[in-house]
Amino acid sequence: MFSLGFDIGSSSVKGALLDLATGSTVASSHFPPEEMTIHAPQPGWAEQDPDHWWECVRHVTRALLSAGHAAPDQIGSIGISYQMHGLVVTNRDGKVLRPAIIWCDSRAVDIGNRAFESLGEKYCLSNCLNSPGNFTASKLRWVREHESDLYKNIAHVFLPGDFVAFRMTGEPTTTVTGLSEGILWDFASASPARRVMEIYQIDERLLPRVVPAMGVQGTLSGTAAQFLGLRPEIPVSYRAGDQPNNAFSLNVLEPGEVAATAGTSGVVYGVTDRTVADPRSRVNLFAHVNYTKERPRLGILLCINGTGILFSWLRRLFGGSPSYAELNSLAAQVPVGAEGLSFLPFGNGAERMLENRSPGGTVFGLDLVRHSRGHVVRAAQEGIAFAFRSGMAIMQSMGMSTGVIRAGHANLFLSPVFRQTLANVTGARIELYDTDGAVGAARAAAVGVGAFSSVQDAFRSLRQIAVVEPEQKTVAETQEAYSRWESRMSDIVR
Repeated sequence: MFSLGFDIGSSSVKGALLDLATGSTVASSHFPPEEMTIHAPQPGWAEQDPDHWWECVRHVTRALLSAGHAAPDQIGSIGISYQMHGLVVTNRDGKVLRPAIIWCDSRAVDIGNRAFESLGEKYCLSNCLNSPGNFTASKLRWVREHESDLYKNIAHVFLPGDFVAFRMTGEPTTTVTGLSEGILWDFASASPARRVMEIYQIDERLLPRVVPAMGVQGTLSGTAAQFLGLRPEIPVSYRAGDQPNNAFSLNVLEPGEVAATAGTSGVVYGVTDRTVADPRSRVNLFAHVNYTKERPRLGILLCINGTGILFSWLRRLFGGSPSYAELNSLAAQVPVGAEGLSFLPFGNGAERMLENRSPGGTVFGLDLVRHSRGHVVRAAQEGIAFAFRSGMAIMQSMGMSTGVIRAGHANLFLSPVFRQTLANVTGARIELYDTDGAVGAARAAAVGVGAFSSVQDAFRSLRQIAVVEPEQKTVAETQEAYSRWESRMSDIVR
């Protein structure tokens, strides 16, 4: 038997086909070939068409099947990973009423700030473990305030993964981990966050039915099966936001374990069993994929919005001709510290780490005679690693050890400059594995239908590719460059 996994990102939809007999990935695909467009009708906005995600799922599924490794009747489970914190709204017929307001959209920052004052710090940090911030509940309140006629027609409120699951099964459902990422879950009462919904005047009936993150959530409808080229009744048995799922894909499930990713955004995600929130909500706590009230497992999530998107912006700025591998090569030809050039990677909306400020991306120390494209690329990669280091200090203040970081061998972790800079500046051992979000979703879906004897059995084939340790001969130079970067960041955000 085989398991299908999908990762619904803001850059593309990725898919993986997992052979359960061997635990190996026999096919992978992504669509579209070029990165998906993020529409910005106004400054600070970020929107995408949810039906385009669904169309991309179709392309990916058919590409995986065409590889010839599995017939549709050999697929026994489907898992979904998705970009977090987005908002999709549909009417009773399932028609999408407006473009999705995605994770990096900043329009609801002020709404979240006002709600934090109204609800009070004690309730927000003890019951929701976060301030309402710019998350899904606040985005829904924005729709209620600014698109009131449209709001009246809403029948279902979805996170991006909930929407894709709805298209697959025809049943509106969500998960505890999903509601927690939208600030719609009350951990104290183990129920939807009714006080948040009261403040926002949101009807609880708009929320879908709650199902387990791992476990049968519904089955593939005949309509969806025909659209995707699969057989009906395949269990959809896993759903999680991309960061909890990335942690799962790296077998990061227990307190003290840490995962990282550096795709469009950059994230460090550490598992804890303590419901202790950051008083300033610069990092967030969400229910992890294996969370239960009796055995709490929560993810402390540090997010830097301007990560891979900065790298792709540089590629476009340089004319779109150099590949990412060529950019990595350019960066490697420049000394540590980029000869005084510093890059603050904060150009992709409000940064939670900076208390929802939007300082923009900033370059410091540019010398028009000395600095080349390689300097700019290296400074950008170092700046992203330095932003990780700055945010990880917050996690450490909450009792999280970050001495070992697991990551997939993908995106910016393919860059020797980035991963060595991160190891040098944090002192962490970085372990790189042959996995990604789509593979993790496929593996978890198989766990959800009982195809593995245990969760740990599901990881018997997880392969470590490389380990990166701090490089003693360049640690001092990296720390010096970080001190310069940190001083410049302080000037911008204080």
